[in-house]
Formats: sequence, C-alpha cells, structure tokens
Amino acid sequence: MSVSSLFRLSTALVCLVSIVPSLAGAEQATAAKAPYVEAGNTNKRGDACFSTVDTNAAVHLLSGFLEVWTPRTPFVDAGVEAPTKDNCPAVAKTDWDGIPFSKTDGQIVNKLVHDANIAYVVKATKARTAEQAVAAYLDDRRGKNASIVDGLGPLTDAWKAGSKQTTTITEVAADATTVKYDDKGNNRGAGSKPDTENRTDANPDMGLAIDFINAASGDGSTEPAKRYFKYGRPYRWSQDVSVVPTLEPAKSGKPVEDGGFPSGHTAEAWRDALAMAYLVPQRFQEMITRASEMGEDRILAGMHSPLDVMGGRMLGTATVVYNLNKTDNAALKRDAYAQAQSWLIAKSGVQDAGALEVAAHAAPLAADRFADHDANRAYVLQRLSYGMPTIHATDRPARVPQGAEALLETRLPYLDGEQRREVLGTTEIASGYPLLDDAEGYGRLNLFAAADGYGAFDQDVTVTMDAAKGGFNAIDTWRNDIGGKGKLVKRGSGILGLSGANSYAGGTVLEEGALVAGSPSAFGTGGLTVNGGSFVVAADKPVAVGGDYQQFANATAKLALGVNGAGTLVVAGKAALAGDIDVTLAHGFVPAPGTKIEILKAGSITGSFGKFTISGHRASLSYGATAVTLTIDG
Repeated sequence: MSVSSLFRLSTALVCLVSIVPSLAGAEQATAAKAPYVEAGNTNKRGDACFSTVDTNAAVHLLSGFLEVWTPRTPFVDAGVEAPTKDNCPAVAKTDWDGIPFSKTDGQIVNKLVHDANIAYVVKATKARTAEQAVAAYLDDRRGKNASIVDGLGPLTDAWKAGSKQTTTITEVAADATTVKYDDKGNNRGAGSKPDTENRTDANPDMGLAIDFINAASGDGSTEPAKRYFKYGRPYRWSQDVSVVPTLEPAKSGKPVEDGGFPSGHTAEAWRDALAMAYLVPQRFQEMITRASEMGEDRILAGMHSPLDVMGGRMLGTATVVYNLNKTDNAALKRDAYAQAQSWLIAKSGVQDAGALEVAAHAAPLAADRFADHDANRAYVLQRLSYGMPTIHATDRPARVPQGAEALLETRLPYLDGEQRREVLGTTEIASGYPLLDDAEGYGRLNLFAAADGYGAFDQDVTVTMDAAKGGFNAIDTWRNDIGGKGKLVKRGSGILGLSGANSYAGGTVLEEGALVAGSPSAFGTGGLTVNGGSFVVAADKPVAVGGDYQQFANATAKLALGVNGAGTLVVAGKAALAGDIDVTLAHGFVPAPGTKIEILKAGSITGSFGKFTISGHRASLSYGATAVTLTIDG
C-alpha cells in the first residue's frame, strides 16, 4: 500500500474512531439525517470531527453530488486543522492539494455529468460579452445583498434609503486586472441596534427588516460542504475556462482552501433574495430571478460551474426554510414584514400593499430589467437544472421539504400551510437531474413557478380571499398551466385571476368575490357554476367552458368584449342563466350600430339574465336555443 493510501486510511480511521464512541456524535448524526428544518443547526463551520455526510446537514443535503464525484476523504478537512473537543480528537489534515487530476485528488464518478458541467463553463466564458464581464465582476466583488437589491426594481431606491445600505464597488476600476478591490460597504444595511464593527447606528426605519435578513442566514455557511466535497473550481479543471480578466487578482493562490462546490456567492444570494422576497412579495419573482442571475454570473466569471451553483441554491434555500421556521424568529419575521411594507408604502406615496404591487411594477422595461415575467420564468427554469444529463428516473413523485411552505407565507397569504405545500409540489421540476433528487425535495423546488399558484389540482381546492386584508389577499392571479383532476372553489371577497392554459377536469365554482378568466382555457375542461360574486371574462379570445355553465340569481357575469371574440363565452354543455350581466367594450373596439355579437354560446340555453347593463352604449340582448346575442343599438 502506498504512503498516500496509508495516510488516507489513517485519517479516515481517526475520524471514525472519534465519532463512534461519542454519544454527542451519535446524537448529531441522528439530527443531521432529520429534515433540514430541524437539522440546520448541525451545519457548523470548523466542526470537522462531526462534519460528515451523516453529521452535517449541509453535507447531507448535497450528498447527491457523490454520484458525480468522490472527495479525497469522507469528512470535512481540506487543509484545516479540526479543533479538539470532548470525545473528539483533532483530525489530521488531508493530503488533498486542491489541484484536479493530481495524485491526491478525488475521483470522478460520472464522467458524462462532470464533463457536461465543465463544458458549460467553457462555452459560457468563451461567449461572454463585455457587458456580462462587468456584471460578473460586480457580483463577485460587491457585497451580495448590495448586488441583488436591484431585483426590487422601482422599489430599489426606497429600500436602499430605508436599509441604509452602502457599497464601495460601483464600477470596474481601470487597474482591476492587477488590483483586487474589496467592498468596504455594509452590504445588507443597518439593523435595529448599533453595530460598532460596521460603524452603523441603530436604524429606526428598516432595522428590523435588516435583522430579519441577517437572521435568515443563520447556520448558512457553505464552508463545511466545500471542505467535505473538495471539488476544484472550473478554471482549475480546464484551461479553456476563461476567467474574467478583472477577477484574476481575486483568484486564490491556495487551491486547498478554495473548493468550488457549492458556490458561496450563490448560496448567500439565495438566502438574501428569499428573505427580501418574504418582506416584499410584490417583487417575489423578480428577487428569485436576481438570485438565479447571481449564480449565472458566477459561471460567466469562470469561478464556478453549474453544479456549484445548483448546490448553492439548494443550501441557501434550505437555510432560509430552517430559519423561517425557528420559533425564535417568529416575532421578528412578523414585525420585519410589517416594517418593510410600511416603509415602502410610505416612500412610494401609495395607500396600501395592493397599490404597492402596482408601484412595484410601474417602471417600463427599459428602467426595470426584470419587468418581463415570461422572460424571467424561462431564465430561472433553465438554471434550475442547467440542462445537465439526467441520471435517475424522470417521473419520480413530488417531494416537498418540511417547512418549505413558509417561503410562500407572504406571497400566497390566503392559502393555508398545507395548500402552500401543494403549490410547491405541483410546480416543482421533474426528477432525474444530478444532485437535485435530494431526499427532501429542495433541488426540485421552482419557487418562481410557485409564486404563480397551483400547477395542478390533484384534489379539490377551496380558496378563500379576504379583500379587507389587502395586498394579495385582495387580488392575485395564478399564471401557471393548471392540470389535475380536482375542482376549484373560490370563496371570500377577494379577486382571483386564472390566466394559464389550464386543463384541470373537476370544474370551477364561484361562491363569493370575483373570478377572472384571463385566458381562453382558464377553467380547464370542466363546468363552471357561479353561485355568487362576479364572474369576469377578460381573455383576448373566447373563453371555453368544458362542461355546463350555471349562473344563479345572486351572481353577475362581466364580459369585456373586443376583437376576435374576446370577452365571449363558449359552453360545451348546457347553460342555465339567472342573475345579472354587465358588458363593456374594450378600448378601440367600436362596433357599428346594428352589429350582432353572440356573447354566449352553448349546447342549450335555459333561463335569462335578470338585469343587463352596458357601459357607454345602447344595446339589447336576445335569447336563442343555443346562443345569447347582443345587438348594438347605438
């Protein structure tokens, strides 16, 4: 046996001997295998003796990486001496040198995935534009929160003013290719108490919000996982990886202390972005997009690979879930949310959270680079898996991490915890990708899609929205393509919009408030019953009802008519009519007097509307066996 092999064996045995007899070690091993929401406190920086795949929650979470890569030693070391503890002797330093393909390196387990991982970086850095190089530099050298804050769009300046956030990295210096610049700002801003280390006074404006963001990162270090997996940065794997020239001074000269997996920048970006999305749900999806962009910029910088970034996202998300569910943070998250909303509402000159939602998206595309929802959705989706080759079955059932529903508390406040879990489960990505099929489901979460509501009604869903509570309780839109066999029942005074290409089969019932059809297939393939409230047809083409349509006396149908049949209703089954109907004509749609429009077609029609109104015109309704026709009189 070689000297190096003997060394590896001896260090492994030292770690094993130190763990097995230790009651504390056994307890921690059990804890690390518990759900991350309970085990997050085992992710301790510097605790080498207890930091293995079975004793450190972060290492355990990311253990799917072992299907791609086997590290030099199966415990945290990577050149750092472990502290001596009771029943835990110091573990010798590894002989890993941090250089890929060296005699002391780990082993590639799945060459196809590993090669695809590095090839992505090679391709991305070779195609990198000058603008992307600047963005990658800024995201590297600037404080992570100071970078991602622009995900708030029109609310960014108000946030900066309230948080007292500062940064000294605002551009790329002329000598950045030879001089390493570090951010001397305060990154997240000033908390509610004086901070002598960062020379900040107590912040009465948004101090609690900053306290909350800080708390959301508790036990969130990526260092133990880096020191466990011992996986090199991409520019060390391939000379074809082009590091941004201005980041050459930032490259570490000690590879053994500079592992690539997981990405620390990415993990922090996701921790902060999710905390800010919780406080400002009006920009929830934009903050998710900005965190995803931070990860992409780490790749464009040449500093990290897709798997590094995917691991950072998973660990960052799990850390926030762990901290959101801590009893000690319950009052803080409530008060921080109230403070952030109050400050932003006041600074935006609006009246309430609902108006803040409008203000949060008031800037045009040129002023808000996250204004395009569909572009954001595609961007985030691609970067959840980075198109890595699949290595498992792609049809595994959904997994939702325990406690993850807390991430959606402020974005979907009208749902209960179990419903939010259903949303997470029905919007996650497919299984099969390396790393992402973790036991809890963190790798498959698609939080951008989750903010757009259910992806499927696997069972009947009842939603109750209270408009008096304001914000998303008063009005929200589900933009996903909703499938499933279940039924949707809408209750409460709020307004819910459905704008996806829906195919759910159980039917739809409106009892109170308003339900808005924003797409032709808003109601899936089932029937529609309007017991009360207002049913609004606002799609740009005729809205289909796959079964029967029934409207009762206490209900109102509101049709916004336009070109190409917009605002009309096509019912596959029977239509039973009662109640009121209110018709408006879309801007620019001016049908000539005498124009006849079939506003409702069905297999058969019984009953009639009790009251008919039309805004700005004179018109009349006539009822046939299979159609209700509106005639413009003037």
